[in-house]
Amino acid sequence: MQLSDVVTARSLLDGVATTTPCVSSRWLSDLAGTTVRLKCENLQRTGSFKIRGAYVRIARLSTEERSRGVVAASAGNHAQGVALAAAMLDTKARIFMPEGAAIPKVSATRGYGADIEFVHGGVTEAVKEAQAYAQRTGAEFIHPFDHDDILAGQGTVGLEIVEQVPDVRTILVPIGGGGLAAGIALLREKHPDVRIVGVQAEAASTYVPSLSSGAPVEVDLGPTMADGIAVSRPGQIPFDVIAEHLDEVLTVSEEAMSQALLQLLERTKMLVEPSGAAGVAALMEHPGRFEGPVVTVLSGGNIDALVLMEVIRHGLNAAGRFLAFRVRIPDRPGELMRLLVALADLQVNILNVQHDRTSESLGVRQVEVALQVSTRGTDQQAQVRETLTGLGYDLL
Repeated sequence: MQLSDVVTARSLLDGVATTTPCVSSRWLSDLAGTTVRLKCENLQRTGSFKIRGAYVRIARLSTEERSRGVVAASAGNHAQGVALAAAMLDTKARIFMPEGAAIPKVSATRGYGADIEFVHGGVTEAVKEAQAYAQRTGAEFIHPFDHDDILAGQGTVGLEIVEQVPDVRTILVPIGGGGLAAGIALLREKHPDVRIVGVQAEAASTYVPSLSSGAPVEVDLGPTMADGIAVSRPGQIPFDVIAEHLDEVLTVSEEAMSQALLQLLERTKMLVEPSGAAGVAALMEHPGRFEGPVVTVLSGGNIDALVLMEVIRHGLNAAGRFLAFRVRIPDRPGELMRLLVALADLQVNILNVQHDRTSESLGVRQVEVALQVSTRGTDQQAQVRETLTGLGYDLL
């Protein structure tokens, strides 16, 4: 793979993929101490960068190959990219998706004209079923990241970045299987002064051990909200490029990604899925670490509304803006009001109250109150604890 492959792929994407904006962020620039821009692939067609690689891959199939159709496995973003690319190229697509895939992603994939088959298990099982289908029918299997054409298509994101920010010094890119990071890393052939950093979720860190071992290794994935980059084993083709060209791979916590998603919503009005916010999470966890100007790729914005609610709640909690606690108070008239008035005086908004006098752990004439409150941050949380303790309450 060479940068020239990416340049050639760009001509195929003319009129297909959107040249997404690369917008400045004053909030992140102040945090990082340098200019920070956001490459908004969450605004790309199908809501992520995946249409780029999928279209290049299918467009380069022969007429006879396309006549047999294409098949892919995905929980969402790759599925939508393949479905739309196949429709644009008059090719039939079949997508194997895990049972329980997000309803909006399933609906969008079906809306682009693809046939969907659900598989018990996760993406790994879906890939096996898709590959078996390809062997049975002759349909072309479209891998989400382990193919030269996929890398070439995804790498066009990097070409746009250096055109939009000619003096860029650091590019932060989410990394799962490695297709996007590898495609962008090919920029180093022409721009050796640009530092390219991959960012993975701590619970799905495959590249750190793989790079240490010198070859792709399979790891057990932990629970993570960043399903878009939760891949148990890197692809060989992107791994080879990344091992040669990528400067560093960082990992970020679930708390950092949820806070990044929340801040992107509040400060930049950008809806980004957790995996797409990984680069912003790295900036928040390591302010001042990266030479600027910095461009962080928001790789996708496809997130189920129910998942979004949970991530926002997680982010509020991690940011110190959501506090849940229990307190034991005397079982006498007016005591609950005393507690609530104390919280009101602190300008704390009460979200939920549960009053329990039946627990076996309670003493005589004692009740337990469980509260959920919203606060303005960790300083106010500390004030709540100090005030209630000072009033003689037993905080649990």
